[in-house]
Amino acid sequence: MSTKSVAESVTTSGGKQTVDLAQQTVRDLNQALHDQNKELTIAEWEVLNPKGEHNLAVGLDQKLKVDIHGPVGYYCAGMNKEADITVHGHAGQGIAENMMSGSVRVKGNASSAAGATAHGGLLVIEGDAGSRCGISMKGIDIVVKGNVGHMSCFMGQAGSLVVCGDAGDALGDSLYEVHIYVKGAVKSLGADCIEKEMRQEHLDELSALLEKAGVDEDPKAFKRYGSARQLYNFKVDNASAY
Repeated sequence: MSTKSVAESVTTSGGKQTVDLAQQTVRDLNQALHDQNKELTIAEWEVLNPKGEHNLAVGLDQKLKVDIHGPVGYYCAGMNKEADITVHGHAGQGIAENMMSGSVRVKGNASSAAGATAHGGLLVIEGDAGSRCGISMKGIDIVVKGNVGHMSCFMGQAGSLVVCGDAGDALGDSLYEVHIYVKGAVKSLGADCIEKEMRQEHLDELSALLEKAGVDEDPKAFKRYGSARQLYNFKVDNASAY
């Protein structure tokens, strides 16, 4: 089936652009969004019929508002900078991977590696997140209203992970300075991850994150986890383990 031209498949109503992926390709959608990096003419976009396509709305570098109506595949909103992207459905692997700033919200569940390697911005998952949520995160804030899978925050370096549900095995394995807050049960902690005291500064930080994410939870109901800082330096007694 032939696709329509960009001009034919992009409609404008009240200053908002609508792109129907039943009529247009992902490449054309991303090109139309990237064109706004050069000169911002349309700030609000909606995407129809994503049907699990991969790499939607990647590499944005402008203050855009993008609403995607339906489920998305791998790496949606990857490398995002400044844009506010909402997925009205579930998301595949690597949502908001390597995000720099802006926000990404998933109004369903997210698969593995949500927010992987991301340096900044806010990722909100209103459902559950799969394994390795926040893997190698470098400054992003992630708020998950449901549960997270095993090895979440593995090698997390900076930022915060908030889990309003339960966490799977090996939470925070080999982490650095990420702040982890979990309301529910933690199946097990990873190497060098320990429970830590929840001081007022952490209650304040968590309260601000919950408010920013639009999540109504009591910060005092959460526990805090972080690095025991035992893996920072080589120890000769552990040489056989290397």
